[in-house]
Amino acid sequence: MYVIALDLGTSGFRAQLIDQKTNATIRTVITMGHPLPGGNVIDHLEFAIVTGEDVANEVILLTVKKMLDAIRADPKEIAYISVCGNPIQLSLFQKIEIRDLAYAGESKQKKLGVDNVQRNARIFPADELFAGVCSLPNCQIIVPPAIKHEIGADALAMMTETDFISETKPCMVTDYGTNAEMAIKVGDKIITASAAAGPAIEGQGIPCGMLAAPGAISDVNIEGDYWRLTVLDEMMQSAKGDLVDPVTGEIIEKGDIKAVGITGTGVISCTSAMLKSGLMKTIPKLPNGKIILGKEIEITEKDVVEIGKAIGAIRAAQLTLMEAAGLGYDELEYAYISGATGTYVDGKKAAYLGSVPSYAKNIVQFGNTSIGLARKLAIHPEKLDEVSRMAQKIQADHLMMATSQTFKDIYVCELSYWEQGMPMEMYDEMLQMFDLRPFPHDDPNPNIERRVVRDIDDVGEEGVKMVEKIGVFLEAPAYGCIFCRKCEKSCPENAITIHKNEPDNDIIIDSQRCLGSSCKRCIANCPKNAVNHSILKVVHKTQ
Repeated sequence: MYVIALDLGTSGFRAQLIDQKTNATIRTVITMGHPLPGGNVIDHLEFAIVTGEDVANEVILLTVKKMLDAIRADPKEIAYISVCGNPIQLSLFQKIEIRDLAYAGESKQKKLGVDNVQRNARIFPADELFAGVCSLPNCQIIVPPAIKHEIGADALAMMTETDFISETKPCMVTDYGTNAEMAIKVGDKIITASAAAGPAIEGQGIPCGMLAAPGAISDVNIEGDYWRLTVLDEMMQSAKGDLVDPVTGEIIEKGDIKAVGITGTGVISCTSAMLKSGLMKTIPKLPNGKIILGKEIEITEKDVVEIGKAIGAIRAAQLTLMEAAGLGYDELEYAYISGATGTYVDGKKAAYLGSVPSYAKNIVQFGNTSIGLARKLAIHPEKLDEVSRMAQKIQADHLMMATSQTFKDIYVCELSYWEQGMPMEMYDEMLQMFDLRPFPHDDPNPNIERRVVRDIDDVGEEGVKMVEKIGVFLEAPAYGCIFCRKCEKSCPENAITIHKNEPDNDIIIDSQRCLGSSCKRCIANCPKNAVNHSILKVVHKTQ
């Protein structure tokens, strides 16, 4: 018999097949992107609200089925699937209420009748969930609890799978992703938050970007006038890539592995190298408007702005937590970082740019804590009670960045810095204008401790298999469509096509490729208002 650990991340899903007798990992399967339209968790939530929770649930379940097919285990031999993720992903997976997560304010939630939604630990038969999708006759689904309705199992994982809960000195933990979860702890006081950083932090949202996978550039180091690439191999370990001239793209020396794209950590490293080497004297200006790392692997000024927005959102949220905790910059002892970005990023480079707290005395890098918790519960289902008791003991307050004036004020400074190259002296002046402390500018020199070498430390003897094309399509009638195809031409991801039909044409959307509410160009460019995402239904699944 086997068990499966499943992480429903905001930028993609990860699953591991584990032998129940030996606890050995056999193989790991990851998707190259999230199956729902959109670039972050807020987009996924809006899609579910507008199009329907039933549609979002079906898309997610079909994606998990695709991963189960790729994991190559007899469905009858699967005993448990333990799943972890943020409250939105887990709610959509289980097809339970999400409106309490969409609307802030007790009065609004009470009016909707969603003011007391419980997200407790659960173990239930898989066939209750997967009926009509696939048969898992001997399988149980394990879902860990949320701490509060807005503080989910992923936040619980980042606290329990790092040293955060046991640490007695002031500390912060951040799980990096398109929706960066974070928490700060001072004594017994814990404050949690999240920042919708966007897809650039995971290497998505830029043309040559990709999630952490074989062939991805995860780091860049300056060697004289050139840059040495670090590329992930088939076992997701760092390998020596080419030595390149970043201005011309010329390969000075061949490496051991060819790069095919770049992760968010690679972009962070590149941005650090641009500044330290003097190639980017003023943000975001670059020689010829870009740097070149390989064939079709280019970082443009636009990409720098996108990664800057992501870094800015995370740094603004972390600074807001520091303010809320009443903690001085010199008082933060530990910054724990997890997730793919937390694993592969160079801690000192990230501190230099600000995506990791530069003022922390110690930075400790962990792997994927979400799948770590899922794996623990898949192997030891009896520990769910222990995890539930721990969740009940954690008394945490949640700080909503959407309603925090402090966050908004700091983020304005970040946008001015990354989009317009505003000098740091002016950044400080703006902070003082908002009655906030100046940002510490000492060259960061924290102690760095890396606990793992890979996002998923044990990928199994058969390594990693990527599901590049999820293959779930959405369809809706395009009432009044004149077949001008402006929606197709305006889509930056080539996610939409128009099929001629009678009496009305149909729109077909590749769910994985669509940018959802982050874009909506197909809606904006239709002269007849014929594109309507609210009536989309799942119509086609590739095998």
